[in-house]
Amino acid sequence: MKRLFLVLVGAMMICAVKAQTLKHGESALVYYSPKTEVQVEFFYTVEIQERGQFADFAEAMLGATDFVKENSTVYTLRDVKAGTVTGTDYSRPHKVNTDGDIPALLTINHKGLLTGYNMPYEDPAPKPKPFDEACHKDKHPCHRSQVAPYPEEVLKAATPLAQANEVAKQIFHIRETRMYLLNGEAEQLPADGESMRLVLEELDRQEQALTELFTGKRHMRREQKTMLFEPSNEVQYFFFSEENGFTDSDNIDANTIEIRMSSLQPNRQAPQKKQKKGPELSQIVYNIPGVCNVEVLYKGQVMAERDIPVAQWGIDVALPKSLFIGKELPKIIFSEKTGNIVSINND
Repeated sequence: MKRLFLVLVGAMMICAVKAQTLKHGESALVYYSPKTEVQVEFFYTVEIQERGQFADFAEAMLGATDFVKENSTVYTLRDVKAGTVTGTDYSRPHKVNTDGDIPALLTINHKGLLTGYNMPYEDPAPKPKPFDEACHKDKHPCHRSQVAPYPEEVLKAATPLAQANEVAKQIFHIRETRMYLLNGEAEQLPADGESMRLVLEELDRQEQALTELFTGKRHMRREQKTMLFEPSNEVQYFFFSEENGFTDSDNIDANTIEIRMSSLQPNRQAPQKKQKKGPELSQIVYNIPGVCNVEVLYKGQVMAERDIPVAQWGIDVALPKSLFIGKELPKIIFSEKTGNIVSINND
């Protein structure tokens, strides 16, 4: 950023301007100041535990100590991130007359926000990625049953204890078969290494399916919840339970989530009265945003904290007309998120 820009900012801080309106029959390009929303993202896991059919015999028959004793669902809040979403502030329009003495070389995006002056246009639409057939191939083309079939002995067993005993025998038989294969002691070995791998994978699958009848199943999935807020000086309250996830205040097991927002700079500043006649202003306006501190607490602990620029809390400042007069026009990049100047180049 050049020194010229720093001087301009210092000189123009008092030259705040009001929103403009387009008159009937007037020809002009219209753009708007951006509007900021606070976005808070919650990342949490859901662990589902399912009790096995023969859980009562898991320790006695398999020697298992880590097994699911009862069905349960546990929600755990893992991470929180605070950010922004940029929209269009339709209450703050600005215009540049196309028949004026300043070239209207504006770059305006699809939201109506000013992103550049005297800059080449770049298509924001993402280019489609080439189709990669390898990414769409089924890695498991041979789908099998998720649970191994019971042998005849299990089906004929009269009591749960007898059934569990027969299933345990099958588990030990599978383990014994695997050991013989690995030691090369089986009566008939697979023809090659790939066949051996497939046989061992199938044995592992069957053993896991039968073992889960004793130890139960545990499933873990990741979920995300996104909330949007208007920046304010208020505290928002939400509730999160390890048994139900996001819930209401009536849940006695829920813990409080606090989203605190507070302005670090005053809201929209009124334009100050000019003591002396300043430079002639152009119709090209940038925005100096305000700042909002966002803090998210869970169980009294800070999960996320960030200072966020808020466009609608700022002031609109017009650039001097002299900047756009001459043989070489400036190249200016404006921030889509805040409306402020990113860079200015007079080369």
